[in-house]
Amino acid sequence: MTTSLSAGPGRALIALYGLFALAAGARAGVQIATRFGEAPVAYSLSAFAALVYILLTVALWRGARGLALVALGIELAGVLVIGTASLLDPAAFPDETVWSAYGRGYLFIPLVLPLVGLYWLWRRR
Repeated sequence: MTTSLSAGPGRALIALYGLFALAAGARAGVQIATRFGEAPVAYSLSAFAALVYILLTVALWRGARGLALVALGIELAGVLVIGTASLLDPAAFPDETVWSAYGRGYLFIPLVLPLVGLYWLWRRR
């Protein structure tokens, strides 16, 4: 049985991804525009995270399961790789990204959200 990804609790997931896209995008935009030279890698990674969140918002809303699965994988890999790297080598990240320390600056929601998204995709298959 195929059901919509945007039905029921999927709407909350879409809203959260939309909110994170807005938050990460606005933060990255201000940082890139005003002090890019201080931490170009960190700010670029935050902008990339915002793009992933936009992609996830649209994919879930449109019911594009394959695209959502790929984007969730990218998000989870980003959180785990950047989170670990930011803890192992803090000097490499002079300012935090959305995914630094597994999303500590965002109450660890960036770590939990892709797991919830993957669970939702699994439940709605």
